[in-house]
Amino acid sequence: MIRAFGYNEFLFLLSAVQWTLMLSVIAFIGGGIVGLFVALGRTSDVKPLRLLATGYIQVFQGTPLLMQLFLVFFGATVIGIDMSPWVAAAVGLTLNTSAFLGEIWRGCIQSVPRGQWEAARSLGLRYPGLMRYVVLPQAVKVAVPPTVGYLVQVIKGTSLAAIIGFVELTRAGQIVNNATFQPFLVFSIVAAIYFALCWPLSLLSQRLEARYAAPSR
Repeated sequence: MIRAFGYNEFLFLLSAVQWTLMLSVIAFIGGGIVGLFVALGRTSDVKPLRLLATGYIQVFQGTPLLMQLFLVFFGATVIGIDMSPWVAAAVGLTLNTSAFLGEIWRGCIQSVPRGQWEAARSLGLRYPGLMRYVVLPQAVKVAVPPTVGYLVQVIKGTSLAAIIGFVELTRAGQIVNNATFQPFLVFSIVAAIYFALCWPLSLLSQRLEARYAAPSR
């Protein structure tokens, strides 16, 4: 039975925001941890590590996120693992995020002038010390704006988790639309909620970029 869109339907959409945010936070934190190792591997002096990290990034950047979610969700079943849509979405988004953050941070690490790398090596610093004391403290400033900006992509990417049955904001919109049959209204509200989540982060990324790009006095 078709019913009118009302207050309860709106509250259901709002309640789904918590799952979108939780999935985004898990994917961002998990992807950040894995992505740091990927970035360090990409800039390592050890060739096998560089090749492994490069291949990892190319696989996840070269395939659609939707296909990655399908492979995680259905692939787990093939090998006998009973994985819920929530876990599958978290794993798939974490792996995808780690590849993109790894490449972003690789560029930030390599933006540090090579002269400083060579000077640190001339002082006897090996790769771990070089990264810890010389390169990473400078790369962090460069990395903050694009990292915050990429968080917007993570939030929007969580909408694909609806395809494997995880009830986040987009899936909640589908459920409400099936009950009310008012797609324009329902998905306009869903889009407005996504905008409210992402727009402040986009502004923050722009301000951070302007702040760190400004010459120090």
